[in-house]
Order: sequence, then C-alpha cells, then structure tokens
Amino acid sequence: MKLSLMTLGDQVTDPITGVRDTAAQRHRAIVEASVVADGAGFHGVHVGEHHGLEYTTSAPPVILAAIGERTRNLRLSTAVTLAANLDPIRAAEDYATVDVLSGGRCEVVVGRGNFFVSTYTLFGQRIEDSHELFHDAVEVLVQLWSGKSVNWPGSAHRAPIEDFVLQPPPVGAVPLWIGGGASESTAELAARLGLNLMLPSAFGNPEMFKPVVETYKERFAFYGHGREPQIGACWHVNVGATSQAARERWEPRYRAYFELMKEIIPRVNPDPPAFIKKAFDFDFLTTRGPAFVGSADEVADRLNSAAEMLSTDTNLVYLDMGGQPEGEFRDMVELIGSRVIPQLH
Repeated sequence: MKLSLMTLGDQVTDPITGVRDTAAQRHRAIVEASVVADGAGFHGVHVGEHHGLEYTTSAPPVILAAIGERTRNLRLSTAVTLAANLDPIRAAEDYATVDVLSGGRCEVVVGRGNFFVSTYTLFGQRIEDSHELFHDAVEVLVQLWSGKSVNWPGSAHRAPIEDFVLQPPPVGAVPLWIGGGASESTAELAARLGLNLMLPSAFGNPEMFKPVVETYKERFAFYGHGREPQIGACWHVNVGATSQAARERWEPRYRAYFELMKEIIPRVNPDPPAFIKKAFDFDFLTTRGPAFVGSADEVADRLNSAAEMLSTDTNLVYLDMGGQPEGEFRDMVELIGSRVIPQLH
C-alpha cells in the first residue's frame, strides 16, 4: 500500500490552545511536514484547492513547487485540482512546470468541485454546466500531457485548440486521477479514459463507495487498457503514543473541523448533504466512518482493513485538521513513518 499525506489547509482556531494560525503559517506548516514525510517513507503529498473559503490552499502548483525543491522522493499531487473551473491549458502548463522542476514527480487528481457551488459563481460559471466543463477539461488535459501536438474541436464552453504543443513538456505523461465517487458517471469517465480513481473524503460509512469501485473495475476491464486500475481513498487520521491519548487530543479538534464544515457548506451550497444536519458523532466517525484514530497499531489495522474493503492501493491521510499545531502535525508524520507504514500490506 502507498500512503500519502493530504491537506486542505483548513484554518480553524485550535479548541485546545485557542491559537488560530494564519494562512501563511498554514502554508509553511504544510511544506515543513512534507519535508518530514519525504524522509519518513511517505509516497506523496496531496494539496487541496479551494477559493474564497476557510480552506486556505488556493494555489496547489505553487505549494507543490516549493515542496519539490525541499524533497527528493515524494510524488507531488492534488486533492483535488478544480478542473471544471480552470482553463485546461493553464492548468496543464502549471503542473507540467511542477513536473519538470521536480524531475518528473508530479501527479494530478482532478475533481468537478460541484459540492462548492459558490466557486462556479466566483468564476462566472453555471453549476448546471459542471459535467460538460469537467469532461471537456479532462479530455484536453489527457491530450496536453501526452507530449504530442493537440488539436481539439472545441465545445460550447471553450474555443478549439489547433496544433498546440504544451510548454514546458512534462518529463513524461503526468499521471491523472479522477476524483469522485458519488456517481457512476465519474467512474465511467475514469474507466473510459484509462485513468485512476480517487475516492473522496466524506463524512459517512466508506462502504457507500463499494458499488462505484466495482463499476469502475468492471468498466476499466471492459475498455481493455492493458493494465490494472488504481484506486485511492482519503481518510481522516490522528495517531498517538496510545489510543486514549490520541482520542482525547483529537476529539475536540475533529469536532471543530466538523463544525467548520457545517458552517461552510450551507453557505456555498443551496442543497447541502444530509450529514450537515446531523450532530457530531465521534464514536460513529471513528469506528464506522472515515476517521482512524488511536495508536500506531490501531491506525495501521484500520488502514489495512479499509484498503481491502475498497481495493485501494493508494491511501491519503489528512492529519492537520481542526487547528492541529504544526509541531504535533510533524510528530504524527514521523510516528506514521516509523510505526504505521511498516505494518501496511
């Protein structure tokens, strides 16, 4: 199993210390933790993209370029790139630049981002066009990162592309993941194009994604791509010296993160998901939900079980949520490297 660091750069007042890190401090903490992760045996780092929200990482390629200059082995990726909102040529150029500067270590996870309707409004787009915008962008990105001259007929949302060669060309074809799991159309797109599938971070029982995984694997085989499909998943993780210490430290911070979600999502989405109306249930989230908390042995066991259930070979761990102090963030990265990663199947 490949284990990677994930961050969305959430900015929350730490309910334990009362400290609220600035956006600049959050960015620096992500870079420094990634340096530790590189030495601790992590496979990669995935940085989220949001705009105008309390998630502060709006420019993942810039952050990844900074991380790339401080590391040697980490794959540099996203969680997710908002492909429907960005011009595909601009996005392809940005991540190709990260790829050449890092010696070919860039990967990209793209998502439709329809959960945050306000982003479409901010960029002068309509949420009703999200499917078309996303499919167009993915098709173009695949061609742009092929290293060949691109001719694309255009669509209702973008002018044609004629005899365009990407500069700089990436070291190799940049691995592209489709982020999503709420609909089978996402799985179909990934399978048809021969792309990897990254399941989302969601407040619910991860078993909900099993039908999408099965559809993706079946359709991937149907299209005959000549390789095995790759599946990834995102988890909320907190690891400590003992189970009790980890749970006591994390419960108020995980609750603070949950309350941030309950505040943000109704503000940016007129039709928020059902979990927003529910009370925070730490026991459910940490036993049947997406959260793995406890000792190194417990977290390793939960990761192995979840990976087996969803056939995931890449798993992302979100550690720095809910006001987690920078020092504790780095300590957990080190602990996972020394105690959790060696136990993963």
